[in-house]
Amino acid sequence: MYLRTEIIFEKRLIGNRVKTSFSDDKTRKLWQNFMPRRKDILNRLSADLISLQIYYESFGICEFNPAIEFEKWALTEVSDFTEVPKNMESFILTEGLYAVFLHKNAINTAEDTFKYIFKIWIPNSEYHLDNKRPHFEVLGEQYKNNDITSEEEIWIPIKLKHNH
Repeated sequence: MYLRTEIIFEKRLIGNRVKTSFSDDKTRKLWQNFMPRRKDILNRLSADLISLQIYYESFGICEFNPAIEFEKWALTEVSDFTEVPKNMESFILTEGLYAVFLHKNAINTAEDTFKYIFKIWIPNSEYHLDNKRPHFEVLGEQYKNNDITSEEEIWIPIKLKHNH
């Protein structure tokens, strides 16, 4: 499940966003709108897709409230922003430290992975959550939506506990 910690450098991304919550989830509609148009993004660096979340309030399993709204993005990484397709937006993912986890199975089983991350791994690690930065998932070649053989990487923003 836990793969590694990694410092990522700034990434340029293009895609679409929506305000959503876990209780009024608009993720499916976001991706249904994005997927047919991803071919319009001409300067993609790979076929990987990025599902990114920006939480406005403190986020974690302990204080989880399914009605709290957050921003959800459907994105792909690009070399530059010279051509942003109409009705899409650019996003800069700033550099930072992340804990990377592998989720294997259909997406509807992801709750167990997230419980492990927030209730076991983070509290027992030398890190704590850095909610000033986005959380994201990389949907690469092994991602198969709701298939039990699907794999995706979950990237959680962290910082060392002694660096308050």
